[in-house]
Amino acid sequence: MKPLKILILEDLPEDAGLVERTLRKEGILYIMSRVDTQAEFIASLRDFEPDVILSDHSLPQFNSAEALKICRRAGLQIPFILVTGTVSEEFAVSCLKMGADDYVLKANLTRLPSAITTALKKREEEKKRKVAEKTLRQQNEELIKINRELDHFVYSTSHNLRAPLMSVLGLLNIAQKDFSENETRYFLDYFRMMNESIGKLDETLKEIIDYSKNARIEILNEPINIRTLLTECFEKLNYLDSAGGMEMEINIQDKNSELIYSDSYRLTVIFTNVLSNAIKYRDSVKPKSIVHIDVVKDTSKIIVSVKDNGVGIHQQYLSHIFEMFYRANEKSNGAGLGLYIAKETIGNLGGAITVESTPLVGTTFKIEIPDYSAPSS
Repeated sequence: MKPLKILILEDLPEDAGLVERTLRKEGILYIMSRVDTQAEFIASLRDFEPDVILSDHSLPQFNSAEALKICRRAGLQIPFILVTGTVSEEFAVSCLKMGADDYVLKANLTRLPSAITTALKKREEEKKRKVAEKTLRQQNEELIKINRELDHFVYSTSHNLRAPLMSVLGLLNIAQKDFSENETRYFLDYFRMMNESIGKLDETLKEIIDYSKNARIEILNEPINIRTLLTECFEKLNYLDSAGGMEMEINIQDKNSELIYSDSYRLTVIFTNVLSNAIKYRDSVKPKSIVHIDVVKDTSKIIVSVKDNGVGIHQQYLSHIFEMFYRANEKSNGAGLGLYIAKETIGNLGGAITVESTPLVGTTFKIEIPDYSAPSS
């Protein structure tokens, strides 16, 4: 059992001896340090780090009230017990109001061991209560945040799902009317617009699925060829209208850096969303649209920089682009979930993402992701 560290503020050695004898008689294991000046008291609080403070009230140049104030100003929640001669009831109540845990008369030291035990238990219970309150407060704050995001998510998602459906229904009604009037020359345009609307709906549904999976499925630790994964992500985006003629260059530090250990599904979600951003916001004025990807690997993580030469993002929008349903560009016709999901997914992996951008020059996303060690065989 660890001995109790007791700091006693007492100018009379014989009185301190009586306290020690009482504690030994009760079988309390302790280490005691005696001081009788303010300077010694402050130094012992720092160096001795007591578990309990026992203080006489009146010393030649110092008293218990001053000692108690020093403790509380320093933020120390150490049990403080007054051990003194005869005092008035008014004085005892005053000490307790100031923050003392108890007082014991020197004429009745037999009560001291139980007073110490009770004070220690009380402080431990207070500590546990404060930890529990802090935890509960954090959980409540997180719950409020989740509920707020959920409300926003449900409202915005329902709007994003309903809008393209209403558009499709409207186009179908027009097509049906024109068909009855034998005006078939508009059909191709109608079908194209319907296809675009259904495509938007499909994108929103896929983003919702990615968001849900990231929050619920277990993180995997599997070998991944990062060059292959990036290439596959880029090729999957060929269906985008802006993808034609877009080029991608991958520069990996060395051959050994191509193999990493992470979650391939989550990495696919991350890079697909970041690369689609580069494709959607390419600069059509420039003769060549290209995405440069640099991959650097160290012992604990990989750093992937995705740099495009697109239209860029204005500074006032940069701090918002990872927010749910945020659209920073008039070209955006998606749900505004892509970069939000990418950041959430990176966070779930224990990584980080940052962005730098200059309008009309381009945008660079820097993604740091832990490289998990190879699974043991």
